[in-house]
Amino acid sequence: MKAAYLEATHQPLQLIDAETPQPGPGEVVVRLHAAGLNHRDVWVQKGMYPGMRVPVIPGSDGAGVVSEVGEGVRTSWLGRHVIINPALDWGDNPRFYGRNFRILGMPENGTFAEFVKVGVKNLHPKPEHLSFEEAATLPLGGLTAWRALFSRGRLRSGERVLISGVGGGVALLALQLAVAAGADVWVSSGSDEKLERAKTLGAMGGANYRTPKWEKTLVAQMGGFDLILDSAGGSSFASLVDAAAPGARIVTYGGTLGNVPELILPKVFFKQLDILGTTMGTEAEFNDMLQFVESRQLRPVVDQVLPLDEAEAALRLLEKGEQFGKLVLKIK
Repeated sequence: MKAAYLEATHQPLQLIDAETPQPGPGEVVVRLHAAGLNHRDVWVQKGMYPGMRVPVIPGSDGAGVVSEVGEGVRTSWLGRHVIINPALDWGDNPRFYGRNFRILGMPENGTFAEFVKVGVKNLHPKPEHLSFEEAATLPLGGLTAWRALFSRGRLRSGERVLISGVGGGVALLALQLAVAAGADVWVSSGSDEKLERAKTLGAMGGANYRTPKWEKTLVAQMGGFDLILDSAGGSSFASLVDAAAPGARIVTYGGTLGNVPELILPKVFFKQLDILGTTMGTEAEFNDMLQFVESRQLRPVVDQVLPLDEAEAALRLLEKGEQFGKLVLKIK
């Protein structure tokens, strides 16, 4: 099979001929039609992810057709159109993953290939209203956004939500999910064009975080926010504390701008704020996310679709951060 292969960290992906995986007991092989990209793939390439193990075929997100089944797997799975949950072996505690938890695409070979091997418990029927390319954008980002909004953030209909860094995959999915759940959603971005495009997805408004005191202007216009989602951290995190309403929840699921250099703690405890961390999610949360997407007929935003042999170029596009929506590799 053809695969985009990372031989060592800090090296470009190479298109190689790799051995087609064979399913073991409880496993299946999926003939992939599309694979979505995530910033995790960039971090793996740079050796910045915990528990690094290379060489590896990266890629966490994928959708395709079941081509082989292993011992103990019903043959009725053969030929089914599926989407893959990349959260492997979360464990029994819904609040925190267990010691065997992994994410598809490192250490196990992932979806930047024509075939991938996964446990049958990680398969779900592809939502019928989605193309393979659209479905391949959902797994990691959709699961992360769902848990951040509903499990950790405890979102309720009618609440005011602020989502930072709109344009990226998780943030856009969170915007779509929150709007569909009845929330009033605002966004932030460093691009006025992305702010305008977010309005077409249901955002009520937004602010360019490159504007001084943007959070004060936004709060003056509509009041503080009940729930804030952030993946950046860094020095901008203090602005989110200022934008939070008393009793609000701030959920962080990333740190692309690094650690928070200074935080005025009295603003946190006098406002009775909850600051919550989250990453990925449980099998039940993945299933709930898919059911919600299907029941509301949500369509993820795809920025570009590139062929598998341009996987390295796709990672460089993702690293630039100029996309609005997900980058996808078309595999067949």
